[in-house]
Amino acid sequence: MNLRDDARALSGDLVRLRRSLHRIPEVGLDLPRTQEKVLEELAGLPLEVRTGDGVSSVTAVLRGGRPGPVVLLRGDMDALPVSERTGLDFASDTGRMHACGHDLHTAMLAGAAKLLSAHRERLAGDVLFMFQPGEEGFDGARYMLAEGLLDAAGQRPEAAYAIHVMSAGHPSGVFGTRGGPTLAASNVLRVTVRGAGGHGSMPHRAKDPVQAACAMVTALQAWITRTFDVFDPVILTVGTFHAGTQQNVIPDAAEFEATVRSFSPAAQATVKDGTVEVCRGIAAAYGVKVEAEFAEQYPVTVNDHAEAGFAADVVREALGEERYGALPHPLHGSEDFSRVLAEVPGAMLALGAPPAGADHERSANNHSPLAEFDDAVLADGAAVYAELAARRLTKAAGPV
Repeated sequence: MNLRDDARALSGDLVRLRRSLHRIPEVGLDLPRTQEKVLEELAGLPLEVRTGDGVSSVTAVLRGGRPGPVVLLRGDMDALPVSERTGLDFASDTGRMHACGHDLHTAMLAGAAKLLSAHRERLAGDVLFMFQPGEEGFDGARYMLAEGLLDAAGQRPEAAYAIHVMSAGHPSGVFGTRGGPTLAASNVLRVTVRGAGGHGSMPHRAKDPVQAACAMVTALQAWITRTFDVFDPVILTVGTFHAGTQQNVIPDAAEFEATVRSFSPAAQATVKDGTVEVCRGIAAAYGVKVEAEFAEQYPVTVNDHAEAGFAADVVREALGEERYGALPHPLHGSEDFSRVLAEVPGAMLALGAPPAGADHERSANNHSPLAEFDDAVLADGAAVYAELAARRLTKAAGPV
């Protein structure tokens, strides 16, 4: 089967689907219009399709012509609460945006379903397609697992793969992956400092929570640099800080939230306890009270070494040596596909998709309101999805 040529023949349909999805971005676990588009694309294919009970997921099973194992392919479908500023003629004007490229993932996975359906008699096993909502902080993978995703084909998958496009940092059309930790664990530190408000001209008569909260932010950064090995890094970034109503009023409280990224269970355990203790210590020094909560989100995304090597070989053999570049180190983003990989050996691949003609080192990053993605990668992305499944089933079946 020549899946790459077949995918190129589908290129126009993939672009059409991706752009139609881009115009209707939906956030979270409830994606009714996106789900409807996916179901329309899958209609008429020889698939066993079901939708989620509590979330807008789509699960589809393709039965191969010969018995064999199951391979899972995943594409996430949700967008972000970002107001788009790309100026594209198919840009969203809803205050939401596919700023992370999930519209491309959905189109590529639907394309892979069409490609593999056309060759299903030659497949030595079954393919499980996972169209997932709620990746952007809503833990959609956890919901799908709880609803029986891994048993949808009657037996648990032997391998699982996902592709994630990148609008910056990777050359267009080049795939990359690595074995072992590949994406960071993601956690949230939420802190509320409670003091005693007063007049801004008389700070000695108040207990200033803003000053204490600022000291906590600074101390947390210093604590991390002196606690963790640079080869097992932790990143803490404060993304929100709220306090006060007027410049001459010391407020009663100040709040901030930080994202915390790590790459090992040991580092995560240390940062979980340590960040809370730092905040408590600063609060004691300033004579204020603090409520500090460390909430775990997504675990480390760990690629199976053998499956990552297999995926690299598939890209090289299907597209050419120049289309693969190994990731030299883990990426600091996080993924709930980590939950699938904790249950099934597999790999997540990155795919460079910066705008055509752009310098990938200077183009806007994923999640930016200016992020753009090149539709030219869609056909090869669909082909790689399909090749991963077909070749992995053939590998498991052995010689005919």
